[in-house]
Amino acid sequence: MSMDRIERWASTLRTEWPFKLRFRAWPVILIVLFLACVVTGGLVVATTHMTRVQYAQLQQLEQEKNQLQTEWGQLLLEEGAWSTPARVEQIATERLEMRIPDVNDVEVIRP
Repeated sequence: MSMDRIERWASTLRTEWPFKLRFRAWPVILIVLFLACVVTGGLVVATTHMTRVQYAQLQQLEQEKNQLQTEWGQLLLEEGAWSTPARVEQIATERLEMRIPDVNDVEVIRP
């Protein structure tokens, strides 16, 4: 009894369907649509994962950049301190035992 209903339903589906698709094409269409959904879902997951990985790399690179900028600023301050005339005079006095000559120690040479 139920087999007759299925056959009747299939025959009406074949005759009433507006696109002239046969009943046998439905499983193929459904499989193709299912595979398209699975592939699309996989691509969405892969893209999301790649985005998160790249964002983590971006954060790490920005942190490294900030650290390098801090070090660069410290080096610039240190360079400024090392090149001041007072620092140069102090090193010349302590290490090289240099001193500013007295007025009596200066000789003027004329051409």
